[in-house]
Amino acid sequence: MVFYTLTYFGLLSVSHVSGTRHGQIPTTKLNSFSSDDLVTNLPGQPNLDFQHYAGYITVNESNGRALFYWFYEALTLPDDKPLVLWLNGGPGCSSVGYGATQEIGPFIVDGHARELRFNPYSWNREANMLFLESPVGVGFSYSNTTSDYRKIGDDFTANDAYAFLQNWFQKFPSYRARIFYIAGESYAGKYVPELASLIQNKNRDPSKHINLRGILLGNPETCDADDWQGILDYAWSHAIVSEETHKTIKESCDFYSSNPWNDDCGSEYRSNRVMLRGASNMMPRIMGGYDPCLDDYAKMYYNRPDVQKALHVSDGYLLKNWSICNMDIFNGWLWSESKESVLPIYKDLIAAGLKIWVYSGDTDGRVPVLSTRYSLNSLGLPITRAWRPWYHQKQVAGWVQEYKGLTFATFRGAGHAVPIFKPSESLAFFSAFINGQSPPFQR
Repeated sequence: MVFYTLTYFGLLSVSHVSGTRHGQIPTTKLNSFSSDDLVTNLPGQPNLDFQHYAGYITVNESNGRALFYWFYEALTLPDDKPLVLWLNGGPGCSSVGYGATQEIGPFIVDGHARELRFNPYSWNREANMLFLESPVGVGFSYSNTTSDYRKIGDDFTANDAYAFLQNWFQKFPSYRARIFYIAGESYAGKYVPELASLIQNKNRDPSKHINLRGILLGNPETCDADDWQGILDYAWSHAIVSEETHKTIKESCDFYSSNPWNDDCGSEYRSNRVMLRGASNMMPRIMGGYDPCLDDYAKMYYNRPDVQKALHVSDGYLLKNWSICNMDIFNGWLWSESKESVLPIYKDLIAAGLKIWVYSGDTDGRVPVLSTRYSLNSLGLPITRAWRPWYHQKQVAGWVQEYKGLTFATFRGAGHAVPIFKPSESLAFFSAFINGQSPPFQR
């Protein structure tokens, strides 16, 4: 089991939505069953015309285990739009701190003004968006039983996320039969298929049925061997490592063997690991001009007493210590189990008729497009629509290939967290996914 170090960077989007006074929400449609979690006085919140909810869902009563969520209704016509669960990876990183705050949520943290700015490319334009901090130990999610933190792994995380959904639907019953999708990026490339598979298996009980229609995965960790091979080949193909380094590691490491991390391989790969990781991630940050302090802004904001009180995680006096990533989980010290590959789950989900879309930022060195192509090629799926460009605002946004049961697309010039680098293109791509369309292939 291998763990990596990464830092996401965000984009400050400036916009304004009219309709109510600063920091308030419309009162025309309050759901009595979820009113306790309704967020009404979030500090620095811009004007908005939709409701949002935050709080805890208990997933294990006896152990006192609870997961924190933040749910945003769709900007318009929420009753007519699907529900999407978003998961960030790490493992151990917060879907609130990254997905909701820096990528696809309606609010972007502005650290300078200590306020939130409206994100004009928020995915709640197309769907009702649910962000979950998972597993316990991530963000505000917690357990009162210390031994729970020694059980954390892929299966533990999937089971808790499933329990969360079942209990969340009890609080929001109008969404029980709603069309449902799961989306995520990076290590959530394992979370998402695993949770989807669990839902499919549990749906045999009609009383627990969840109307899952598909999954959406961005720069996903998929198969450990393919991921490592892709990192190495990407670094070489982008002149980040020398010909000699690439050759030496290729000769020392067989990532597809039963013992890839032999002594020679381990020493060679570790000696070049900083170069592989640091240099390959630096290019899109410099080119993009993103604020490298957004992680710190999020930490400052979510540790404010008034913010924690508004989000129903504390009384404003006894505060929770929020961090954007739990490094004990992230570095593997608290991670007990990880699947080497979720490709067998892909096959099962495809056979079940679920829609699967996978996308890659083509300048990402963390889970490179090569890693994903290696993994998808091993599925041996028939091609139904050949490799071609897809367009946004009359420009080539990337490339796309459609297989029987799966669509794969790239984003031109995007790094690891694609919506940060390409917010408008990401929203257009998400819209096509939600509305059952192919990415646009005409200017």
